[in-house]
Amino acid sequence: MAKDINIEEEEINEDVSETNETNEMNEASETSDTSENSDTSSSSEPSDSSEPELSPLEKAEKEIEQLKDQYLRARAEFENYRKRTIKEKAELILNGGEKTITAILPVLDDFERALADTTEDPEAIKQGMELIFHKFVKTLEGLGVKKIETEEKPFDVDYHEAIAMVPGMGDDKKGMVIDCVQTGYMLNDKVIRHAKVAVGQ
Repeated sequence: MAKDINIEEEEINEDVSETNETNEMNEASETSDTSENSDTSSSSEPSDSSEPELSPLEKAEKEIEQLKDQYLRARAEFENYRKRTIKEKAELILNGGEKTITAILPVLDDFERALADTTEDPEAIKQGMELIFHKFVKTLEGLGVKKIETEEKPFDVDYHEAIAMVPGMGDDKKGMVIDCVQTGYMLNDKVIRHAKVAVGQ
């Protein structure tokens, strides 16, 4: 009888031991899961790597530096523009007549050929001079120069300069241009030389 009791106690002790081992294994598993979850949670959290925010003073100093750089660049560009403009103006003053001279050179060539001609025929010489004259007038017209008309025109101080008054020409000639002593010219719409005229009184 005592033997049977001892056997039952040993079986009970073995069951208790197995139960304790099972509980210890479950606790170890839960601890491992908790540790893994903690590691995963900690690894998923974003790291704070943002730059520190600038103070108002630092922002103002940075803006001042940017404005200073823009000012220096604008000043350098303006200085270059000013120098270039001065140079172009000087070249224009120095070589402004280049177009005019180039246009007149063919007329000068005609004069040279006329002077080199040894003909003694007055009529041929006159015709040659007339051809050169008309060519010269057309050249000036191409440059914007035109003659101020005076024939049968009323006297106009904007275009004419009276150098003589001619009396006794009748009422229909009063205030009219009687004769042109020196031809006047205009360059485009500007009078560059007034026509010198005699006016009826």
